[in-house]
Amino acid sequence: MTEMKRSALRDRPLAWAVAGSLAAMTLTCGPAKAEEAFNLDALIEAAKKEPPITVYAVTGKIVDTAKEFSEKYGVEATGKKVNEATQVELMIREHQAGNILGDVSVATDVASAIGQLLPEGIATSWTPPDLAKDIPEKQRNPLVVVSDPHVFTYNTEKYDKCPVTNIWQLTEPQWRGKLAMLDLFDKPLYADWFNQIETHRDADVARAYRSLYGKKLETNGESATAAWVKAFAENGPLLADSTTVANAAGAPGQAEPFFVITSTAKYRDNLTKGLKLGICAGVEPFSGFLYPGFGLIAGQTKSPNAAKLFVRYLMTEEGIAPQTEDGKISGNSTIGLPADEPSGVAKYLDQLMAFDTATAGDDLDKREAWQDLWRINHRK
Repeated sequence: MTEMKRSALRDRPLAWAVAGSLAAMTLTCGPAKAEEAFNLDALIEAAKKEPPITVYAVTGKIVDTAKEFSEKYGVEATGKKVNEATQVELMIREHQAGNILGDVSVATDVASAIGQLLPEGIATSWTPPDLAKDIPEKQRNPLVVVSDPHVFTYNTEKYDKCPVTNIWQLTEPQWRGKLAMLDLFDKPLYADWFNQIETHRDADVARAYRSLYGKKLETNGESATAAWVKAFAENGPLLADSTTVANAAGAPGQAEPFFVITSTAKYRDNLTKGLKLGICAGVEPFSGFLYPGFGLIAGQTKSPNAAKLFVRYLMTEEGIAPQTEDGKISGNSTIGLPADEPSGVAKYLDQLMAFDTATAGDDLDKREAWQDLWRINHRK
């Protein structure tokens, strides 16, 4: 895949988000002044006077979270499980119709949020001023509520240790037909991941090739990432939903289990379904990635204060607990993972590639190109 000039794209998303986001107030006023001006009790009282809100999120746990929020604050909220792409579609249609049904979006499609929802005013971002000091600066605007670790995963019943130490091994014949991942046409975050690799870690991918094979990667002018994606696709990974992927890797009693990449949220099935999922740590040049989940507010919501209050609730330990139990990382740096979190991902966070939202506009622009590259080379 040919390299494009990205400097303007790197700057554009941040400018868009700052212009369209209420969180920009904290940047102009300064954290101290914004915190002094913020009054949680006043926000709660204002929220109680507004219509009920609906929250879209990729996890079904949002249903109970919304109920607990309502009980805590006396502000009616309903949670609905909606996948990333559908959240974007709904928010656009509701905005165009002037009929907002989803007031808050949690963990939507990052590239679409940066490239369309925020710049067009379909959604806004707001960072709770009283919690801003505990949120890394790069995650305040747009606000990252939670990050979802997607990790290389193997079957711990079959293998004493991870059978893969380098991503280039996944292009070798022994793994043909024994790989699986989420469908990148249904979950475009995987196509976006490919673009993130090319943009930020391409040299690392080339070095990993040399480390494994002892020679320089010849790419015929393509990026190292494009060469890897093509070779990976040629090995015929199964594209499926998260449950199928997790079962392919972790179901007990398999002679030849699949090697997969999946969210740590599926590791709860080790406890509930007896799966044998294990994180493949120490893979060159990364053992997976962290996908950020924004907390966005519909630009035309009739309940802006209730929406803000809900977003703030998600930035507290109480509000995000159902998701940290699944290994998801809170945007609030003071909140860690539970000691009994099933995947144990806390030990490997430094091995995961973090998405850079500053270049997410480029991810959106090139999404179809990566999907086409996959489609052309994928062998079933």
